[in-house]
Amino acid sequence: MVKGVDPVRELQEQAVPWCSNGYYLSRRPSFTLDPLFHAGAYYVQEASSMFLETVCKQTVSLEAPLLALDLCAAPGGKSTLLQSILSADSLLISNEVIQSRVHVLKENVIKWGGSNVVVTHNDPRDFQQCSGLFDLMVVDAPCSGSGLFRRDPEAISEWSLSNVQLCFQRQQRILADAWESLKENGVLIYSTCSFSSDENEGILDWLLTTMDAESLRIRLDESWKIEEVQSIKGGWGYRFWPHKVMGEGFFIAAFRKRSTPAATRIRSKQSFAASRAEIAGVSKWIRSLDAFELVKQGQNIAAVPVRWAALIQQLMDVLKVRYAGVETGMMAKNDLIPDHALALSHLISDSIPFVELDRDTALEYLRKNEIPVMPSQKGWVLVRYEGLSLGWMKHLGNRINNYYPKEYRILMSK
Repeated sequence: MVKGVDPVRELQEQAVPWCSNGYYLSRRPSFTLDPLFHAGAYYVQEASSMFLETVCKQTVSLEAPLLALDLCAAPGGKSTLLQSILSADSLLISNEVIQSRVHVLKENVIKWGGSNVVVTHNDPRDFQQCSGLFDLMVVDAPCSGSGLFRRDPEAISEWSLSNVQLCFQRQQRILADAWESLKENGVLIYSTCSFSSDENEGILDWLLTTMDAESLRIRLDESWKIEEVQSIKGGWGYRFWPHKVMGEGFFIAAFRKRSTPAATRIRSKQSFAASRAEIAGVSKWIRSLDAFELVKQGQNIAAVPVRWAALIQQLMDVLKVRYAGVETGMMAKNDLIPDHALALSHLISDSIPFVELDRDTALEYLRKNEIPVMPSQKGWVLVRYEGLSLGWMKHLGNRINNYYPKEYRILMSK
């Protein structure tokens, strides 16, 4: 899935028919050694999963300002896709319950560069505090993984009937906990990478029996060779067989909520507003503050959309927010120390000085090594490759400091 550029153009042989910016590659290159990958020019995702775009287009109004929740979001494929198709006035809450996976989710959200996303680290039950809040909820549920047998042979040895039942119960618990946070007429999109009928049709019947849910039918193109199925209770589902489609095993279904949840009013117990000095410091670095409000997350100053600023601050009180909007940086002696996220965002001012690197030098920068570049300007300088930002360096007069985040640096040499 590409974002505004054509980074692997020589390998693009065919478009993914159900995704507007998805492409099949003729071979798998080394993404680690492509600076455009680290700049967030594209995200590598399995083609079947991209069918989420078609389901969203047929079930919600993507032109409207939606509040969306990606409940089981790591590593971030569906969140980056949602950011690509939701309107600029929408807000996406991208959540991951497993601590070790939150970091990679945040990294991929930052690479994508959007300002209308919040990353949270919460159990699904925590969203019961947000009753009737979301227009759209995507649950790519933890599953037994049988749909990945072709791609990952080790998954075969890990599969068992007992694990299928464990996943079935876990999926029920996740959906039961999160259902209340969906608005009346809100849409739930449920998916797995499992072939198991228990985890797919079984969940459809459980939702239709337990929740006040209406199953939504999706229009298909016969040439896609996606199998439409119907559960015992009449729930519509869509199964991707690897020997029929150009993609791995996958299952997806959509529901509309018919009941009216009890509205919950979230109140912020504290102020997260940035100070005047912080606002003045940040304003020099971004194009315009008109559409954004600056809020504090610890020492970091985040630029969040004005439309959603109050809600985001309220969510900071009731959820474990790990990232919001665009983290611009932190103040030190009235000057901003810019964050890596600011470099990769769409907010960066055109007046910020930059250097353009060739591929080999860009890879050395991404390895966090010294690079043979001496900008004419002193101070903070953007590092770019083919017009896209990779991060920051600082010209101190007699040397250059490489500020590429240590945790993101690449270790591959060739």
